[in-house]
Amino acid sequence: MNVKVAIAGGGPAGMVLGFLLARAGIEVAVLEKHADFLRDFRGDTIHPSTLDIIWELGLLDAFLALPHSEITQFSGIVNDKAYPFVDLRHVPTHCKFLAFMPQWDFLNFLAERGRRYPAFHLLMETEAIGTLEEGASVTGVRAVGPQGEIEIHAELTVGADGRHSTLRTAAQLPVTDFGAPIDVLWLRLPRETSDPGQVFGYIKNGRIFVMLMRDTYWQCAYVIPKGGFETIKARGLDAFRSGIAQQTPFVADRVGSLQSWDDVKLLTVQVDRLKKWYCDGLLFIGDAAHAMSPIGGVGINLAVQDAVAAANILYPALSAGTAPDLEAVQRRRTFPTVMTQNLQLVIQNTFMSRILRSADASGQPAKRPLFLEAFKYFPLLRRIPARLIGVGFRPEHVRTPAV
Repeated sequence: MNVKVAIAGGGPAGMVLGFLLARAGIEVAVLEKHADFLRDFRGDTIHPSTLDIIWELGLLDAFLALPHSEITQFSGIVNDKAYPFVDLRHVPTHCKFLAFMPQWDFLNFLAERGRRYPAFHLLMETEAIGTLEEGASVTGVRAVGPQGEIEIHAELTVGADGRHSTLRTAAQLPVTDFGAPIDVLWLRLPRETSDPGQVFGYIKNGRIFVMLMRDTYWQCAYVIPKGGFETIKARGLDAFRSGIAQQTPFVADRVGSLQSWDDVKLLTVQVDRLKKWYCDGLLFIGDAAHAMSPIGGVGINLAVQDAVAAANILYPALSAGTAPDLEAVQRRRTFPTVMTQNLQLVIQNTFMSRILRSADASGQPAKRPLFLEAFKYFPLLRRIPARLIGVGFRPEHVRTPAV
């Protein structure tokens, strides 16, 4: 198979880049190793900056017709006291809310729209296993599909295959690992119409429990010390369920829905970044270039912004048949990546780790959070985290044409 661009990974970064390039008439193959996009506990927050991209593509009405929920404000609950700290109603975007939509719906939406362009080739059940090379240049990707091993020759290969990127390992590019003192346990709890309608982070008794509202259930993130899952399992499932009930009493009658540890998924948190995102013929974007912490739920949106910036920068050279400036993509996206990761590191290495260290401190309540008190009494301050979460440090805009 011969294409202009081969993209390993059918996640948000790969699908958005593939869609934008195919829309501009650049022949592209996107490789997704699974048979479908249906996976539990993938990030599914669609932030205002990403909704702006969809609006610029003229697809917003169709996108928002899919089942989703919308949030404009949310709060933290510390020792059973509410502290509102984010208000998205004033962000400078077309949509002034955060949308919750299962990631498989988002990816299926892009796949359906992408297939309308003859230049878009989506290869499902096709996993990239290595690169094709001529001398020091990458000239495509080796993959395994339903019919066996295949070679996809391309002028440019893009690694968008996530934080455990096969292509990144093959390229042996140096990575800076910033570490993380936390891991996250993902789980679901049934939701009832009488439940609170906001997004809440519950902080109490040295525990952090985040609840994201879905239509019929809560998607929950239970923050634990790094490597602490085995200790929690050793205490037993009953103790785990009891801890959740103490943290969020309104779901105490539903923790029995966690029938085994199979209902609890471990997300090993890592924060890292490639020192160099490219080599001759090969570029990395999204989590393959920079693994993000789940703090703020911004990983998807950073990946989408990477894809939009890459399409804007790569398109002129690809359409003219000249070598694209891969370094320009890294230059464009380094600032927002570094700033976002630094902010995440400050939050997880100070605020969150301090709370977790107090978990066994004889049940003493956390100290009164003065900065959250400020958000409570000075509502204008809530626009600052809203801007950081909803828009980010360098929002991108679609510059590629539609053929």
